[in-house]
Amino acid sequence: MLIRFVRILIYLWTFPTTSVGLIFLAPTRLGRVHARVFAGVIEIHGGLATWFLRHATLLEGGASAMTLGHVVIGVDEQALDLTRDHERVHVRQAERLGPFFIPAYLLASFLAWRRGLDPYRDNPFEIEAYNLAG
Repeated sequence: MLIRFVRILIYLWTFPTTSVGLIFLAPTRLGRVHARVFAGVIEIHGGLATWFLRHATLLEGGASAMTLGHVVIGVDEQALDLTRDHERVHVRQAERLGPFFIPAYLLASFLAWRRGLDPYRDNPFEIEAYNLAG
């Protein structure tokens, strides 16, 4: 009972970030949206998620996947499968930081860039995800 209560609190703490991810469930003319729940995380691919990852990130060539609270968006199902361990590290980061996850991630990227480093590869959130996910 206590574990369930704590999980509910974690989901509530993370919900502001998760709600941003839920936007990608909205139907658009960009293709069919696919969603599933995997181990308590909503995984979305297709539609706006695929377009966003390919065209609206700062990564050259786009991103394969991105975590927004308890939502992970991917360009396709294979990308979600291949990046699952890495993205789950970001889910745990979002659980720790709640509504501060997105601003903290963006600030870390900005600080890396200001130091002349790569804003993605030298972001401490990404370093932790790559180290823990292998």
